[in-house]
Amino acid sequence: MAKTLVQLHFDFQGPFGDEMSRQLVGLAESINHEPGFIWKVWTENEARQEAGGIYLFQDEDTALAYVKKHTARLKQLGVDEVVYKVFGVNEPLTTLNHGTLS
Repeated sequence: MAKTLVQLHFDFQGPFGDEMSRQLVGLAESINHEPGFIWKVWTENEARQEAGGIYLFQDEDTALAYVKKHTARLKQLGVDEVVYKVFGVNEPLTTLNHGTLS
């Protein structure tokens, strides 16, 4: 199975930066235990009031299961719309360009 990348973002009123880092430690730790999860890059744009992340999963099934779970969690927190895209990963070219897939 090919590794799967998820790009996810949503409108977010904050916190951002160091405050986000302090307040969302529990969420970040819980993500580490998701089935198929490999890594996440947290993204934020305070000027545009957006946040999200780039995630790598072992396969598409675990990636889509996480998107479903996280979207429901964000909606409970008042996020109206979660935008996401799912991509397969070209491992040989990613490795050539120093991408870490483990």
